[in-house]
Amino acid sequence: MTLQVIVGAQWGDEGKGRIVDWFAAQADFSARYNGGDNAGHTVTVGSRIFKLHLIPSGIIHPRIVAILGNGMVVNPGTLFEEMDMLRQAGISVSPERLRLSCAAHLITPAHQALDKALEAERGKGSIGTTGRGIGPAYTDKATRRGLRLADMLAPDFCDRIGDHVTEANRTLRMLEAPELDPEPVCEQYREYAGRLKPFIADTSLELHTALQAGKTVLAEGAQGTLLDIDFGTYPFVTSSSTTAPGALTGLGLGLDVACGARVVGVVKAFQTRVGSGPFPTEVFDDLALRLRGTGEHPWDEYGTTTGRPRRVGWLDGVLLKYANRINGVSELAITKLDILSGLESLQLCTAYRCEGKLLTDLPFGSADLSPYEPVYEELSGWREDVSAVRRWEDLPSEAQAYLGRIADLAGAPVRLVSVGPEREQVVNHP
Repeated sequence: MTLQVIVGAQWGDEGKGRIVDWFAAQADFSARYNGGDNAGHTVTVGSRIFKLHLIPSGIIHPRIVAILGNGMVVNPGTLFEEMDMLRQAGISVSPERLRLSCAAHLITPAHQALDKALEAERGKGSIGTTGRGIGPAYTDKATRRGLRLADMLAPDFCDRIGDHVTEANRTLRMLEAPELDPEPVCEQYREYAGRLKPFIADTSLELHTALQAGKTVLAEGAQGTLLDIDFGTYPFVTSSSTTAPGALTGLGLGLDVACGARVVGVVKAFQTRVGSGPFPTEVFDDLALRLRGTGEHPWDEYGTTTGRPRRVGWLDGVLLKYANRINGVSELAITKLDILSGLESLQLCTAYRCEGKLLTDLPFGSADLSPYEPVYEELSGWREDVSAVRRWEDLPSEAQAYLGRIADLAGAPVRLVSVGPEREQVVNHP
């Protein structure tokens, strides 16, 4: 059995989609295990750009079976948009190729209305949600009043949707937000249920059976380690488990498959973040524009889901070491190395200073980073354009030194390096 987990080692947006695409070429199943359509994974194949929010990136490969695991929350409207987009691109999206866990939870218009109303209620204390209903859907799951995909198979599904909207309206009324009419929501989700029934399955059993048969399962994480509900920069986090161990609960797999699992931590060559929350190594002004880009290109630092400009900064080695420990990373995949070409020097955060002490580990996790001042190590930059490089030895010596220092700080070797947005723009370091 072979389980490979692709996990973001920062605040998301690390470029996991194209790394999943790389590994999917040799996999049998590609499975998302957490989050919802607040995630955005981009894969570039020739002149075609695929932006996926729910369906695993691996589905672009014709031999892959794509799984939406039980740890996810699913907006059917977004799902159908993605299915139609893929079909228009000539990619098969049949019940044989796309499987939805019966235990995954549904996102409804009521969840979206609650998300926006609650964020508005927070005012200046807002946490920067996407407004897509992710948090309220996970709240319903935790309080045991959520709707699962299995409910779509029940004869009284419409009654359950109606009760759900009525309950949400009570909260919307207290928040002085507009209430929803249950009838059109019920009608819409009745139609969704009819279309989704062939895709709903016991995906936990299917994945277990596949692994027992020696198949390769690629577990695709959404968001990043520093957005994990337990181990991220709480409360500026998402509502699900974004770490590699979350793949087991998010897909319904046992500990037996964890032994020997390959865990690939995806790391951007610099640091980015969308929305509110601490960011010790953040930079501003001309350097920020240089790292972020202008937004003219799909690979510039603007959120795939929200379109919001990402905050940018130097790579934080302290947080990377922390993420490596939490995930049990066995190797690193570095993305966007090409963006650093042309900088005379690079700063790399190797420690924090707090009350006169140097820290290379976080005493109480990543929730409160406000007491820490980053300590930087300066490394030489390189002027060469690396976008055409395909062999490690052809990278500039300065780039090799930078990558080597990242590996030292993380405690894991660098195996893949992305030097551009295209599928083939990857350097493999065996």
